[in-house]
Amino acid sequence: MFAADEASRRLGIELLEYGAGAAVLRMTVTRAMVNGHGIAHGGYLFLFADTAFACACNSHGPATVAAGADIDFVAPAREGDVLVATAQERTRFGRSGIYDVTVVRGDEVVAEFRGRSRVLRGGASTQSP
Repeated sequence: MFAADEASRRLGIELLEYGAGAAVLRMTVTRAMVNGHGIAHGGYLFLFADTAFACACNSHGPATVAAGADIDFVAPAREGDVLVATAQERTRFGRSGIYDVTVVRGDEVVAEFRGRSRVLRGGASTQSP
């Protein structure tokens, strides 16, 4: 799934680790990602966390998509910052799941994301992100 994610790969997002219900990704904030306040645009931070969420929730095999997600921006990120997103499954029930993603710069939390997943009916397998 990640190999086919052109949007994420073009932003330089790297998949570092993945396993059952979990994923760790890395992204460097580029000049193109910075808004008029000189900080990373929230949309890019959301996309980064959402990509980690997608890798984690698709790790079980059946094609899974987002049913919804929320993000809290905790600290600003700036050009050149190297961010790491760690996604962890909290629970799965039926065709649904809940996943938390923490985005950090070093030891500092930049954002907290919660995604709600839904397995597609008859969806193709996506065993590896």
